[in-house]
Amino acid sequence: MPILTQTARLVRRSCARLLTQDCLLCGAGSGTSLLCEACERELPWLPAPRCPTCALPTPQGEVCGRCVTKPPHYDATFAAFSYGFPIDKLVQSFKYGHRLGLARYFGRQLALLGESAEADLIIPLPLHPLRLQERGFNQALELARPVAKAWQTPVDFRSCSRVRHTVAQANLPWRERERNVRGAFHCSSDFTGRRLLLIDDVMTTGASLDELARTVKLHGAAQVSLLVLARALPP
Repeated sequence: MPILTQTARLVRRSCARLLTQDCLLCGAGSGTSLLCEACERELPWLPAPRCPTCALPTPQGEVCGRCVTKPPHYDATFAAFSYGFPIDKLVQSFKYGHRLGLARYFGRQLALLGESAEADLIIPLPLHPLRLQERGFNQALELARPVAKAWQTPVDFRSCSRVRHTVAQANLPWRERERNVRGAFHCSSDFTGRRLLLIDDVMTTGASLDELARTVKLHGAAQVSLLVLARALPP
């Protein structure tokens, strides 16, 4: 048994040496990680304190004025980064360059970030079938997989669907995004009493996530939290 254990350790060390790679951002050696430690420290981590509902910065971590005057349908938001350089480039490389290895890296960050979120079920923001066909994968689902594995929480990607093929939110002014996604989602399950965690890559105005939160609450969800990789800050 000791000989087998020693052999296994040698094999793991050899594999680790073979799998070393260069940092995606600076090109320096980063071991088995996609980013080196120096670049990871320089990522635009979302500053605290922030509104517990929508994750926008607030002076004392209080609920922001917008969430007070117009409460969203979701109850809390957990976000890792502000949507700025180089996170924006990494997200674009992930979504449009098919760098799916980034999903595992980002997913690990999200799993650590949302440890305090209580959830019975994880739901990735659905894509319309035409957009899914165009892209080839749902980035929200790819982010959800490592989170679900780390938390031992099931992912439900079948109960909710996107039934309206809307104009891409990124192409619209902030004020028009809420109207653009109204009625965009359909839910086929009863979520009575369940605590749901909705996952997406980038939250700008939060209109899409809020509409999905509204939909699942109409189907009985008791609590809806958001877990997003990056939060866009107002200009």
